Formats: sequence, C-alpha cells, structure tokens
Amino acid sequence: MTALNRVPSLMARAGTASALTLAAVGGSIAVPGVASEAAAASPAGKALRIAAAKKGSPYQWGAVGPHRFDCSGLTLYSFKKAGKKLPRTAAAQYNKTRHISAGDRRAGDLVFFHSGSYVYHVGIYAGQGKIWHAPKTGDVVRLQKIWTRSVWYGRVR
Repeated sequence: MTALNRVPSLMARAGTASALTLAAVGGSIAVPGVASEAAAASPAGKALRIAAAKKGSPYQWGAVGPHRFDCSGLTLYSFKKAGKKLPRTAAAQYNKTRHISAGDRRAGDLVFFHSGSYVYHVGIYAGQGKIWHAPKTGDVVRLQKIWTRSVWYGRVR
C-alpha cells in the first residue's frame, strides 16, 4: 500500500492530530505553493519549486538571478533551470506560451497581468489563487494572492 492510499485511513484514525504527526507516520500533506509529487516531476512543477526556493530574493529591475530578479527574470530563471527556454520579457513570454483559461490553470502555469492588451507583469501560478513572483522595487520574491481579474494564463510548452 502506498503512502497516498494510506492517507484516508490515517486521517480517519488521526482525528485532530497535527500535520506533523501525519507526516511522521507517512501521510501526505498539501502545502500551498508547492507542487504535488506528480506535478513536481514536470518542468512546470520544477520551475514552481525553483521560484519558491528564491523566496526573499530582492527585486531588481532587469535582473535574471540567481540572487536578484525582476518578474520575468524570475520566470525565465526558474524555467531555464527546469529545462525550458523562455524569452526575456513578460509580454514576449505571454506570446511564447499556450494560452489557457482560468478554469484550466494549474500549478506551474504562468500568470500574466495586463492592462488592455499590454502585459506588464508575470508570475508562476502556485495554486489556490496565489503566485510566486518578484513584485517591484523595494520588495522581494514572495507568494501572494492574485489581486486582480485582469490576468491571462499561459502554459510553457
């Protein structure tokens, strides 16, 4: 029996046990911003993990890592490390991805923020309405809730 198959019975027996107790006995725990095992094996899942590992790295306009990033620099760096090539800017990245609907989005997809037809920001979808991104000057790479409906989604091929 795999750990995933044991989770329902573990949870039923655990009652109000903490997540740490479940982890200690081989349970599985969903953590926001971290891809599942299956998704983590994909380039998108790897890129998501790489971006999350850069948490706290300072924003710097034009920076592509490994210690400082702007928004598209973080996505470029993360996908490059995961074996996928992206163009440099958010708009060029949008044009390079397969466009998908919000209903089809999944962890590791790119989230493009736009005003009209102008794409001005990009992050990596982490699930639960959140993205990993490098927000702006004076800020750091972080996990944040998507704050607007003016977004498009793209899947890296």
